[in-house]
Amino acid sequence: MKRITRFILLFAACGVVTHASATGWTNLFNGKDFTGWKQINGKANYEIVNGEIIGTTVANTPNSFLATEKTYGDFILELELLVDSEMNSGIQFRSLSSADYQDGRVHGYQCEVDPSERAWSGGIYDEARRGWLYPLDQNPQGRTAFRRGEWNHYRIEAIGNSIRTWVNGIPCADLVDDMTAEGFIALQVHSINDASQAGKQIKWRNIRIQTENLKRSAWTDIPVVNLVPNYLSPQERAQGWELLFDGKTTNGWRGAGKDNFPTRGWKVQDGVLIVEAAEGAESGNGGDIVTVEEYSMFELKLDFKITEGANSGIKYYITEKYGTKQSAIGLEYQILDDEKHPDAKMGTDGNRTVGSLYDLIPAHKNKLVNKPGEWNQARLVVSGIRRDEWLKGSSLEASEFAGAHVEHWLNNRKVLEYERGTQAFYALVARSKYAQWEGFGNWQSGHILLQDHGDEVHFRSIKIRKLN
Repeated sequence: MKRITRFILLFAACGVVTHASATGWTNLFNGKDFTGWKQINGKANYEIVNGEIIGTTVANTPNSFLATEKTYGDFILELELLVDSEMNSGIQFRSLSSADYQDGRVHGYQCEVDPSERAWSGGIYDEARRGWLYPLDQNPQGRTAFRRGEWNHYRIEAIGNSIRTWVNGIPCADLVDDMTAEGFIALQVHSINDASQAGKQIKWRNIRIQTENLKRSAWTDIPVVNLVPNYLSPQERAQGWELLFDGKTTNGWRGAGKDNFPTRGWKVQDGVLIVEAAEGAESGNGGDIVTVEEYSMFELKLDFKITEGANSGIKYYITEKYGTKQSAIGLEYQILDDEKHPDAKMGTDGNRTVGSLYDLIPAHKNKLVNKPGEWNQARLVVSGIRRDEWLKGSSLEASEFAGAHVEHWLNNRKVLEYERGTQAFYALVARSKYAQWEGFGNWQSGHILLQDHGDEVHFRSIKIRKLN
């Protein structure tokens, strides 16, 4: 009987192991000791209690990381965590630590753990490198996923250049990036600036990974942040995005007020569309360019990089009926070197600075702007809005005003929003340089324009999708 019992127990145990192997999951933490892990950078305390890893904040030490000794490229990672509500933390992945980079400082992708009111848990941060890659400003549902004071389930899928995250089953981030293909996984205990925050804890358990025969989760409809130039990811294509610039040709564009693309002043080089310098003369070289197609309601994204002191812009609802002797007239997302170009000090309350609705509405003063020579991302959302929300006080007669609601985003953060066809909008126009143009801002459709203001500016990853 004892032999039979031992056989049954052995068979059951083998069954469990087989089942675990069949699912493709491998436990990264054995629940007993730190086999396969090592601590690097800071001196925060890590211990194991009741099968859980507990990290505790310590004063006067930098960010601490409990890192896997093994590195991982493509994988699906799942774990559970419970964090003090006054603490910040993160899960590093595809991360590195080498003597030739800031004396071994950990750097790479981090899935955020953020119990604060900001609620960016599940967002993606690039530790000690590029900063925020996917904040959750544009994914409000994702901001509701994290549960303060409770165990939270995290899932990270890193397959090729696609990096996606879920918190408690809710999709939080969808990043496309190819900077780092492989690295270690690490559990962060964040440094603290106030000694009173010492002793705060975060706990981790049920840490497991898949590395073979990976099956992606179904594509979701959350916004995609794509950092691979001139490339559409499968999810972007499914969401209706199209490239307006293929990185090689000027197809789909023409000169403003012209039938063809300018023969000078613009060039395509190394996957970048460049407007060349012309001593700051507005449309003094090749002139503005516009899309061949017109758009009514849409979402537009593009990367731009300015040279020092440069001025340019993205204009929308361009009709060309006002003429194009200089720059075509239209609503403008301002592109500017706020530090070096004098236009930043003109206008009203900063409404000519980068990200602003030029000469009408200033961008938020706390906007995040990368300096000249570095890439920034502009995003325009031009959508419909219910009649009873916009028509109050409007002189327009229509059952629906296409593209009434407009948002300007800069580097994945909203910097302003407004409604066309309202008394407030008309009042702004009346006190601006556009007051002389009859019907300014009331168009139902128009072209997208990139401005030649006589300064060298670079554009890439220009993409658009139509909105219903």
